[in-house]
Amino acid sequence: MAEQANGRGADSEDLVITELLSYRLHRVASAFARGAALAFRREFDVSIGEWRALALVGGGRANTLNRIAKLAGIDPAQMSRVVAKLAERGLVTRSSGPGNSSVIALTEEGQATYDGLIAAARARNAAFLSALSRKQVRYVDDALEKLATVAIAMERAERSRAAPRTVLTPPES
Repeated sequence: MAEQANGRGADSEDLVITELLSYRLHRVASAFARGAALAFRREFDVSIGEWRALALVGGGRANTLNRIAKLAGIDPAQMSRVVAKLAERGLVTRSSGPGNSSVIALTEEGQATYDGLIAAARARNAAFLSALSRKQVRYVDDALEKLATVAIAMERAERSRAAPRTVLTPPES
């Protein structure tokens, strides 16, 4: 098995949380998100949730509340509050869609905010990528694709093994 950067094998008995790949990836992703949150709040007065919603709608990836929530990885109820704030600020409009869905669209001001956010996100992305060679970028891309595939498969397997929830009824008195 491949040795980790610290010289310990992945199945070493003294493995600690800071050596787990999932922990290390989470720390990096959290640092990315915290930096983006600070910059986007300062420059555009939007939260990360608002940024995700604007980016998904503006980029044409989603236009319903549930789809935005799913792609953003945010609970639909929380995303509903995010979209309500964006609508209140005049950045998006909400209209009735098929069934119970709400169709979300950017306003003119929302489009301008989206354009600025995307430019800032591209600049941040370029700064991150500048730390790597082209070859390293390809390796990271390939590794992330493989890890995502494995993580999704493991999540599905766990969901299929999840014990059904039982409702406990109090004993009769």
